[in-house]
Amino acid sequence: MRSVTYSMGVSLDGYICGPDGGFRWTAPDEEVFRFVTDEIRQVGVYLLGRRLYETMLYWETADQDPSLDASMLEWARIWKLLPKVVFSTTLSTVQGNARLASGGPAEEIERLRAEPGKGDIAIGGATLAAEAAASGLIDEYRARVYPVLVGGGIPFFPRHERRVDLELVETRTFSSGVLYLRYRVARQALL
Repeated sequence: MRSVTYSMGVSLDGYICGPDGGFRWTAPDEEVFRFVTDEIRQVGVYLLGRRLYETMLYWETADQDPSLDASMLEWARIWKLLPKVVFSTTLSTVQGNARLASGGPAEEIERLRAEPGKGDIAIGGATLAAEAAASGLIDEYRARVYPVLVGGGIPFFPRHERRVDLELVETRTFSSGVLYLRYRVARQALL
C-alpha cells in the first residue's frame, strides 16, 4: 500500500509560516534543495490545498525562466510532470498536471491507495495535513527544521486531541543548520 507522507519546512517553534504569512526563512540552500529534489522523486501524487497550489504555480512554467540554474530546472521538470490533486472550495479550474479533488482528503487518499501506482502520496500544507491526520491517514511526518523562531503563524502539526506515537526513521543535519527528522507513525498491530 502506498504511504502518505507530510513533508515541509518548519521553524524550531513549530510553524510553517510566520504570523505575517511569510516563509522566506525556508528558502533552501543548495544542499537542502538537492535533498528536497531527491525526496520529490519518490512521490507518485501530491495533494495540496489552494494556497500552496497557487504558491507552486510558478513551477508549472519555471522551465521558461532563463535565470534558473540546472538544479532548479530539474525541480521544475519533476514538479511539472508530477500528478497533483488540489483541494479547494473556491477554484473551479486548475492548471498543469493537476485536478480538483472530488471529495475530502480521506476519500481521495482511499481512492489513490486503491489505484495502481508507484511512489508516495504526499501532502503539502498544514491545513490539509491536519484533516488527513485527524483521520489517521498520515504514515510519515518529515520535517526540515530551520534554526529560527517565528513566534506564531500556521503550525506544522495539527492541533487535535489525539495522541500519535512515532518511530524515528531518519535524521540528517545540513551544513546550514537545518535538521531533517523523518518519523513513521507507530501503528498498533491488530490481534
